[in-house]
Amino acid sequence: MSVLTEDEIANAPDSGVWAELIGQPEVAIELVSAARAAADQVAGRETQPGAMTHAWLFSGPPGSGCATVARAFAAALQCIGGGDPPGCGECAGCRTVAAGTHADLRLVAPEGLSISVAEMRGLVQTAARRPTGGRWQVVVVADADRLTEGAANALLKAVEEPAARTVFLLCAPSDHPEDVSVTIRSRCRSVHLRTPPPAAVERMLRHHDGVDAQTAAWAASVGGGHLDRARRLATDSDARARRESVLSIPLGLRQASDVFRCADELVKAAESEAGAANEARNENEKEELRTAMGGGGTGKGTAAAGRGANAAIRELEKRQKSRATRMQRDSLDQALIDLAGFYRDVLVAASGATTTLNHPDRAADIRQAAASWTPESTLRRLESVLACRTALTRNVKPRIAVEAMVTTLRLG
Repeated sequence: MSVLTEDEIANAPDSGVWAELIGQPEVAIELVSAARAAADQVAGRETQPGAMTHAWLFSGPPGSGCATVARAFAAALQCIGGGDPPGCGECAGCRTVAAGTHADLRLVAPEGLSISVAEMRGLVQTAARRPTGGRWQVVVVADADRLTEGAANALLKAVEEPAARTVFLLCAPSDHPEDVSVTIRSRCRSVHLRTPPPAAVERMLRHHDGVDAQTAAWAASVGGGHLDRARRLATDSDARARRESVLSIPLGLRQASDVFRCADELVKAAESEAGAANEARNENEKEELRTAMGGGGTGKGTAAAGRGANAAIRELEKRQKSRATRMQRDSLDQALIDLAGFYRDVLVAASGATTTLNHPDRAADIRQAAASWTPESTLRRLESVLACRTALTRNVKPRIAVEAMVTTLRLG
């Protein structure tokens, strides 16, 4: 991607669906050019060679907005407003894409820890159809770095031999290219997102979410450039309380019993958060499935339908359990990221560097820790947090991994 001038950045599109691209002017300009070429192609007009392609890979640090960018681009491709640039945000095409109900839009996100081969094969078959609206069949794959090997192979075949009006938008919230197989990467146009600057995040919170100026500035400063994280901290008191609890751990480990107490609180908080988010959703899904399978009906054939419904519900419960596991690990991982940021800040303070802190609101605690710990012990603590994150990705039981980490946090 070429370096833009200040005038080009100032004139980057920021209305309609493009207002969702927070702190990504270069990306907005590139995608607008592609959306214009796509509109010309639909209208049968001559297009600029290479401006539009059938497969895109959006990557960047977690929280940079890969899925949001993909959704905005999908809306621009389906836009029927007729304006320039495409992506008015007001027409039926843009609104239905935003709602996830457009007939020619397929959204795939892992409910569990990965995207299965069966799910991907079904998607590929659907994506091969002609778009019902005459524009594009758009497939958005969130967390493409969670594709299983079989699912990646199924997707690869579709990307290699795409239908004429099918576009694949893959999202990989990662800075590591190897998280997506090289065979898929080589067949996609890569668009790398950067971490949004705090000023852009603050503007988003104030103008899009109606957050007051003081809270928006605070959330933007401690959100680490993670858009969803900053939004939750600004709008959810429970999220703020969980963060405070996590960041009280480093200086709260005064005796051996604190190790088990803090480890228990970390794990239970993750389980509680996932349970609260899933409880109502799980029951609604079960009730909808029972109704679809003829639950509560009477007359001939209801017994067979009931047996089929019970089998389908057992399969649904397995998926729900996998989803809960993923949400627990994601919640726990966020706590570990906050802890890692604290120890990184202690190293910064000990070195006398003027680098911006991850947790500027905990500056007093950071200075106290820097004065009490040696840089070597701080580094050991940071490494134990990173090792815990790695252990969780390898299916080590959360309580065992967290207790081992907290023990090192206390001893240094």
